[in-house]
Amino acid sequence: MDLLRILIAILIPPLGVFLQVGLAGAFWLNILLTLLGYIPGIIHAVWIIARR
Repeated sequence: MDLLRILIAILIPPLGVFLQVGLAGAFWLNILLTLLGYIPGIIHAVWIIARR
């Protein structure tokens, strides 16, 4: 299941984080990072998924 979440996080980073943590602070941080730059959003999303 984590592999699927990582693939989703590469395509749509906030969705990958949402599937992992819900509407927690990490989700909103990921939206901000994705808006500032796509690559930081991907890195954060993969880090959140791999950490949990």
